[in-house]
Amino acid sequence: MTTATRSYDFIGFGDEVPGILALVSAAREYYSRTGRYPKSVLMLRGNAQDGVGGHLVRGRLAYLDRSSVPEPTRRNFYLENFGDPPAIYREFLQRSGVDKVALDPGNATLVLREMMGEVGIDILSNAKVASVLKSGGKITGLQLARGETFLGKQFIDSTVNGELAQLAGIKKLVGYASLGLPEAELSVTLVFTTQGLSPQTLRNIEYAYLKRFINASDVEAQKWIDIAAGGDDSLAQFLRNSLTRAYGQLNTMDWGTDYIDVYSRALSIAYHAFRGSKHYLPESKAIFDNPNIAVLPGDRLFWNGVLFFVNAAQAEALARGGAKPTAEMLQEMGYVERWLKSLGATSVRVAPELYIRHAGNIVGAVEPLSGAQMTAGGVSAAQALGTFGYHFDTRGGILGLWQRAAKVGVKKFAFKAPLLNVGMRHAFFKEISNLAVVSPASGFTGGASAVGRIVEFNVAVGQAVGIAMAIAHLSNRNLSDIANSEVHNILVKTDRLPKIYGRYDPTETSTMGDFERRMYDASLAVSVDFDGAIA
Repeated sequence: MTTATRSYDFIGFGDEVPGILALVSAAREYYSRTGRYPKSVLMLRGNAQDGVGGHLVRGRLAYLDRSSVPEPTRRNFYLENFGDPPAIYREFLQRSGVDKVALDPGNATLVLREMMGEVGIDILSNAKVASVLKSGGKITGLQLARGETFLGKQFIDSTVNGELAQLAGIKKLVGYASLGLPEAELSVTLVFTTQGLSPQTLRNIEYAYLKRFINASDVEAQKWIDIAAGGDDSLAQFLRNSLTRAYGQLNTMDWGTDYIDVYSRALSIAYHAFRGSKHYLPESKAIFDNPNIAVLPGDRLFWNGVLFFVNAAQAEALARGGAKPTAEMLQEMGYVERWLKSLGATSVRVAPELYIRHAGNIVGAVEPLSGAQMTAGGVSAAQALGTFGYHFDTRGGILGLWQRAAKVGVKKFAFKAPLLNVGMRHAFFKEISNLAVVSPASGFTGGASAVGRIVEFNVAVGQAVGIAMAIAHLSNRNLSDIANSEVHNILVKTDRLPKIYGRYDPTETSTMGDFERRMYDASLAVSVDFDGAIA
């Protein structure tokens, strides 16, 4: 065991892409002001030899969720399909060779290493924090379990569960406590990669299933639907409804240059019939959902489609355990492998880590961000650091949402996708003035994390947070005091500010605000200490 002490300007904890790009942004801003690069280090629990880039790399989530911008807005602002992304994200995608949505994890880790190397960021693997050193409402350093101490001036936490913030003593709302559901959590996914199934072959397979499943005279196919529905007539009808579009057209997949979007449940029905399990996540604990598939050269298909049920405690445990899949999850993937090989796949490889969508939210943000604020268009144009649009995505569902909504008198909880101007102050916290949390665990309230958990949104936040870290360090100010407008002005001066086109939707803002107020219950908003004890 070593007892060495090292000093850094900027310390990043967790290697998710938004956190890495935030560190790069901080180093670049520091250099632009001083002519030299700061001392920076990226710490991760795992081994960097397995790749850096969190769930996009080791979790193999190659299909990127991109900003969704309505066509009239794109036309009015002369925007590309995915709007105008943050400058550092555009750079990362271009250097990684992304066409539309497919990110090669191998390219991603190389590019991230290059970007960090260009600004002198050290990488530290297998970093387990034993204690956080604090003084005067700031983190001063991290003491690792192996004895080393890392002193720092500014800290950024990009872990899905806000692990560093928790270690620093900040409380957290578990699960969806902000909606009165502290035990509920989003599903987790184990991405897998196939070879031997070309997009055309997959399209043909789906088409054949669709033709059979809509044929009421095909007794075997109808039996498969019944198996997938577990004998539940309403679920069977839901599955059947997914098979066709308006006017009875088959609901076939959309196959683009580097992606496949599957809309029907035809593949889901076929898998669950093969597996002999019900297509209902809370009961079966695992479902084959209609997948998003990234298509990379050599007919390498990266599937985001197998969902595993977890509660809030399980999601937190998985996050703390390095996102490693459980034995039960790997057993399920064995069935997936056998089924896909029966369809012609020659190789099925499971990602080494899970894609954990959400694991609670850190409390006490300087400016918490709610779903209603998102539907209201986010921050003002004068403060905006970018613009992002996405639907409130709770893939796999939030257990108990319908029942709680009925109990509190909420009649609507399906909302239009917000188009919001991005700020950064929900990532800063009152209790620790030199820490930012840039992840799904940031200071979101209500339904906001369903949008705010997306990587592209967090990169917009992270780029700004990085600039703010440099400002705070060089001016001896609190990171939490840096205003959106300060960073906005720097982005303008350096020609890095994307176009700003946030949209205020008064109807959605009113109904979302009512939804969030009714669903929240202070008595259910339990916080958790890092040792797992409910406070």
